[in-house]
Amino acid sequence: MNHPRPLPAPAADLADPAFWKQPPAQRLARFAELRSEPRPAFFTERRATRHRPEQGFYALVRHADVLKASRLPRVFASAPGVTSPEPARWVRAVFGDSMVNLDGADHTRLRRIVQQAFTPRLLAETEVSIRELAVRIVDDMVAERPDEFVSAVASRMSFEVICAMLGVPDAYRYRIARQIDRASEHAGVRRSLGARLLSPGKGLRALARMELTVARLGRERRRRPTGDLISALVCADLDGERLTYRQLGSFFSLLLVAGVETTRNAIAHALALLLDHPDQHSLLLSDFEKYADGAVDEIVRHSTPIIQFRRTVTTRYAMSGHTFLPGDKVMLLYASANRDASVFTDPDAFDITRDPNPHLGYGGGGPHYCLGAHLARLEIKAVLRELLTRPLTLRTLGEPELGTSNFDHRVRKQHFAFDVTKP
Repeated sequence: MNHPRPLPAPAADLADPAFWKQPPAQRLARFAELRSEPRPAFFTERRATRHRPEQGFYALVRHADVLKASRLPRVFASAPGVTSPEPARWVRAVFGDSMVNLDGADHTRLRRIVQQAFTPRLLAETEVSIRELAVRIVDDMVAERPDEFVSAVASRMSFEVICAMLGVPDAYRYRIARQIDRASEHAGVRRSLGARLLSPGKGLRALARMELTVARLGRERRRRPTGDLISALVCADLDGERLTYRQLGSFFSLLLVAGVETTRNAIAHALALLLDHPDQHSLLLSDFEKYADGAVDEIVRHSTPIIQFRRTVTTRYAMSGHTFLPGDKVMLLYASANRDASVFTDPDAFDITRDPNPHLGYGGGGPHYCLGAHLARLEIKAVLRELLTRPLTLRTLGEPELGTSNFDHRVRKQHFAFDVTKP
């Protein structure tokens, strides 16, 4: 079978940074058009020249295709990297490979060590701390009356949960929070050469400082374990193996950036979604415990905090009318899959009673399904419980300020106000 010629890229080019500056509704409309195409569309990121071939990616936009690719790691590999641009070889040599960029035995071994460290006792303690933290954050919000929701509530919740679970001392937290912002600031954003030259290695320096911090903590906890996740990771022994300090640093960075950013964005989107849909807000308030779990899943589906991950094809494989060849790059577009009308009735509607809701907000299953999905759900639910079941009247002030990225659906700022009502 010949390799079919790629479909020409549509007018709205997913490889063009300008596409990702469009309002979400316009991007979703383009995804809907792509889902109707007979086979995956190809987008050129770098034109062919005399000395180098054309480079680009195929966009997988249908729910079934993203699900299948997620569960076929032998065909659609995470290595050498799931983000764009892929990590350079020297970066991988210095920092090591993140678990999210590994496949096969290497990924399985690291994931088993990490899963062993998530003991029932640790998870039970984390659940208690999540509920207590949500109470404290909303208490502080009521007392201090901030006007910006992301920094006052959403960021605090996700960051402090991760730090408490890891056992990061309070003295380290402000510095680490700044490093997270710097490390993830340009994720999925293609910058000009001038911008890259003005701030060379800014994100990598932040990443290096985070990994040095956790290596220092790891050495301390190996000598004197304290029952937190870092202690469990450095002391875990699986068939004679445990995390090296470099692997610990890489996992720490992944957990902080992925765990903090994604949950923060889901909580930030939750506020606007519920207040923009008063019928759903009222329904959730009518019986919080009955509807909360469904609301959390619908918030994640509708907002899709992680827009896409990349994969690299390892072997010839036919799917959806196209034959992929080794070396082809594909983009798994979760943001499109979560609006697929063949799976979700009225997919653009926000419906907290949606059942079933097989969204791909935590990945499409397979070996890379999000390790923190359960904790993320608990965090979102805990914050909503405190915000919505207290005598508070919340309102957003203007539209959320969104980041420009093809990687995460980031809310930079959401101004809001509230009144404390008498019971």
